[in-house]
Amino acid sequence: MSDSDVKSTRPFKQRKSFVSRRDEVAGIRAKFPSKIPVIVERYHKEKDLPLLDKTKFLVPQELTMSQFVTIIRNRMSLSSTQAFYLIVNNKSLASMSMTMAEVYKEEKDEDGFLYMVYASQEMFGS
Repeated sequence: MSDSDVKSTRPFKQRKSFVSRRDEVAGIRAKFPSKIPVIVERYHKEKDLPLLDKTKFLVPQELTMSQFVTIIRNRMSLSSTQAFYLIVNNKSLASMSMTMAEVYKEEKDEDGFLYMVYASQEMFGS
């Protein structure tokens, strides 16, 4: 495994400084005020689910969590029987009926990104 491979498995927050992440969000929000900047990463102990082909997503604010989950599932080509959880801000499962704008308002990071982690099982208490 080369250095670049190892680097790519590090969480987004560890790969970029707070200032560069905050500036990136400012740029994104200026260009796309109606889009939500979301970082989706695989839970570090996850073994069953594949890695996504990208970490950063710009999603319409009116999209519901349920629609977003479907997008992520499709990107991973999961079968309908594979369990999949999207944990918001390392602490909770957001209600599937909430819009991305609502989730963003409640859970966005101080750098401006909304962070989500996916796993094949609930990770509470771990």
